[in-house]
Amino acid sequence: MDRKRKTADGFEVRTDLALEERESFKGDGGEVSGVALREWERDRSQARFTEVKIINEQGARAMGKPVGTYLTLEADQLSQKDEEYHSRISRELAGELSRLMRDMLRREGAEGRRPLSVLAVGLGNSQVTPDSLGPRVLGNLRMTRHLEKRETDGSSREEDFWPGQEARRGKKPQLSGIVPGVMAQTGMETAEILKGIVRQTQPDLVIAIDALAARSVRRLGTTIQLTDTGIQPGSGVGNHRHSLTRESLGIPVLAIGVPTVVGAAAIVQDTLSALIGVLQRSAPEKRTGDWIEDMRPEDQYQLIRELLEPEFGPLYVTPPDIDQSVKQLSFTISEGIHQAVFGLDEGESL
Repeated sequence: MDRKRKTADGFEVRTDLALEERESFKGDGGEVSGVALREWERDRSQARFTEVKIINEQGARAMGKPVGTYLTLEADQLSQKDEEYHSRISRELAGELSRLMRDMLRREGAEGRRPLSVLAVGLGNSQVTPDSLGPRVLGNLRMTRHLEKRETDGSSREEDFWPGQEARRGKKPQLSGIVPGVMAQTGMETAEILKGIVRQTQPDLVIAIDALAARSVRRLGTTIQLTDTGIQPGSGVGNHRHSLTRESLGIPVLAIGVPTVVGAAAIVQDTLSALIGVLQRSAPEKRTGDWIEDMRPEDQYQLIRELLEPEFGPLYVTPPDIDQSVKQLSFTISEGIHQAVFGLDEGESL
């Protein structure tokens, strides 16, 4: 989620999805040294899951991403306005979030800690629709760190109180959140802001939500990626910021991302692939089609960029219904976080 892939020839494919990095290799991607691949489907939600585990530094170099787990949920129906279906995806998401959170806390020696304290971070610019997923998710979350159960006249009720370490006295997980904005709004790196918050509030885990860049148009708004490696905001569109990781913040960082933009050059390259098929079916143009097909994918992509970027710059494209898509997904993801943190059913929280 935090780098673009670069070949030895300097070819760059801007994507935040480990799944697309895996697809860039010949074969099924399972033969990449240092990388383990697992795929499965769930009948109840018709969702497809791909887990890419980068096991060692050799795999990290091949994939251009840090060692860790990258889980991708793909569901074509996510683009549709179907509340029942989105609820099923929320439950699927909650189950995978819970599994990753347990694994991360186990590595920290904090798996059994009660209550769990989670800091949710909504990355992105709320004024730019394709980049507003993180802030919208935070707007849907119910924060509980400032609440405490008090017994009054035999009845239990929640009251506000000044939060601090005394919040740990409660038995339920504590959820707090922040929308740090972007550097153009604050003049500060997101990592700088979060370091201060983490130091003051001492959460066990950070869940960062961000909009991503994809390589394929078909994955826009229909793919959710989870990773335990943290995140580098803006990397998918070449705008590198300080990373949000275990190393930089001092606590585990679980990242949730949905691709909302794709580079124009990538779209043209996909169109070019379709054009090659048409040319090769026509005898007079077959030689031209063969010549283009014989070019390496990175050469095709570089040629397209050289043609497009002097005229349009590094252009990124988003779907026309992105506002509705981001709105739906923000509810789906926030509900998944709620269920993962507080439990699918009463008493099942971490």
